[in-house]
Amino acid sequence: MSGEQPAASSAADRVDLLSSLEEAREDWTALAHESRNIFSTWEWASTWWRRYGAGHRPLVVACREAGDTVALLPLYLWSLRPIRIARFIGHGPADQLGPICSPAGRPTAADGLRSVAALAELDLILAELFPGGEGWPQLLQEQPLLAEASPTISLRRGWDAYFASRSANFRQQLRRRERELQRRYAVRFRLASEPNRLQDDLSLLFALHRARWGSDASAFTRFEEFHRDFAAVASERGWLRLWFLELDGHPAAAWYGFRFAGVESYYQAGRDPRLRGESVGFVLLSHSIQQAAEDGVCEYRLLRGGEGFKLRFAETDAGVASFALARGLVGRTARVAAGIGLRSGTARSVLRRLARRAPV
Repeated sequence: MSGEQPAASSAADRVDLLSSLEEAREDWTALAHESRNIFSTWEWASTWWRRYGAGHRPLVVACREAGDTVALLPLYLWSLRPIRIARFIGHGPADQLGPICSPAGRPTAADGLRSVAALAELDLILAELFPGGEGWPQLLQEQPLLAEASPTISLRRGWDAYFASRSANFRQQLRRRERELQRRYAVRFRLASEPNRLQDDLSLLFALHRARWGSDASAFTRFEEFHRDFAAVASERGWLRLWFLELDGHPAAAWYGFRFAGVESYYQAGRDPRLRGESVGFVLLSHSIQQAAEDGVCEYRLLRGGEGFKLRFAETDAGVASFALARGLVGRTARVAAGIGLRSGTARSVLRRLARRAPV
């Protein structure tokens, strides 16, 4: 391929650095479906790169076996000096990152990730938000610097079986709250489906989110322009899920997420704080799960964060883990600093002290 640099030695036949995101697009699309992760799609990465990649160099790595691309590592050079640090494209708004590959390709991806540090003369690779339960500590031969909750629901048995598996108290509460809403209001669940209305619907989502959490309370609002861009692309691909609960024709709650490769992902929400006692967010979340099950979705991801409302619905939690792969004394020193920052919640400020600039 044009733009490739010499291959490094690893368990893969070749580990190549590609010159652009576009160069990997065909393989990227196929492997993202095998990874079943919306944040691994070329569309997510390319949207992110247009917003935040200016002035940075992509380090997209293709790990090949017998001439086939088995895994992609969508890295970029985040810092040139005083420390050369690579990160995964998409960090910041993404809730799960990591190699883009099928389960069978994970060992090759891990070998490639270890190899690319020397190939690109990196001091440190920040490998953030790898999905738990996939054996990455063993594959990378590294312990995570930080582990975070990321609860999930299996919908393979359908809604009725899932609902029956919840506690009697949970089932009673949900039924009662739905009945009370229907008794007091004209209740409507609306799925955003009109392209020419999408930006207005997104404005409504952000307004309800800010109403609930405040003007600058979350990273979601900080990345509003990115989400507007990606939601438009996701809508074209049929991946966007944007639900509203309306009471007497007025928006009461919003739910924003994605459906990709048999997985539904709940990303963010908002609600009218004046309706706190009506449990509109609880009812809308339940509705989104039921609709996903009835549409044949196999897995529902509540994504990063162990909030109590998620745990009420969740069945399992494999979590996500962040690693730092260091090379040399400088890299090992940076790894310690990065670990302190990640664990204390001050990673951005710590990393900014390690590097001269960062996009997010």
